[in-house]
Amino acid sequence: PNRESDRLFLHLRAGAESGWDFSSRWFEDVNDIRTIHTADIIPVDLNSLLYLLEETIAETYRLLRQPLLASKFQGAADRRVRGMQEYCWSDDEGFFVDYNFHHRKHTGRLTMAGVFPLYAKIATTKQAAAVAKRLEEDFLKEGGLVATLEETGQQWDAPNGWAPLHWVAIEGLRNYGFNQLADTIKSHWVNNNLKVFSEKGKMVEKYDVMKHGQLGGGGEYPLQDGFGWTNGVLAALLNERD
Repeated sequence: PNRESDRLFLHLRAGAESGWDFSSRWFEDVNDIRTIHTADIIPVDLNSLLYLLEETIAETYRLLRQPLLASKFQGAADRRVRGMQEYCWSDDEGFFVDYNFHHRKHTGRLTMAGVFPLYAKIATTKQAAAVAKRLEEDFLKEGGLVATLEETGQQWDAPNGWAPLHWVAIEGLRNYGFNQLADTIKSHWVNNNLKVFSEKGKMVEKYDVMKHGQLGGGGEYPLQDGFGWTNGVLAALLNERD
């Protein structure tokens, strides 16, 4: 009731479109969705993916022998990396974070979005080592990686873990040679998936990773069976054993 409705619904739509619907990473008060302000935030994961897109377009234009267009998109990619290094890296946290451009400061939330710069190969070696350390110390639980370090009842927060975030983390760590930690994360996640499947006879969209064999919960709707990205990530990780 204390917020302009059009602006509030803009932030809610932006949070839904981000895929992280919903998470304390978008809230000023971690426990209150009414304080959502997604559209005020520069997300570290979105910008990592946009960087990869710009790099891909630049490479395509190089293959097509169109150097001016290749240079245009390469320049955009390079500028994005410089911006992310300036605004989305926290020396204090040793982690990549979201940036609130209205408040002109980091949001203060540590989330699995912070591993996307490793996946995109835009972290420095020192930054990657710091991120790996935080993942091992704070995010890694018995059943995998928690989405954030906050327990709020939102589905993109602890204690839930999600398949695509595990894939990004595993691949990102491998990009910088942290293969042992990547394999440990893989083992925790795969074993969790298989335990639930052996007991429930199904895959699900998210898991409670605080201990093995727990179904995820929270959020705006019931836990979904399936699930495309859970199936795909598990199949890819199991295929690595062959």
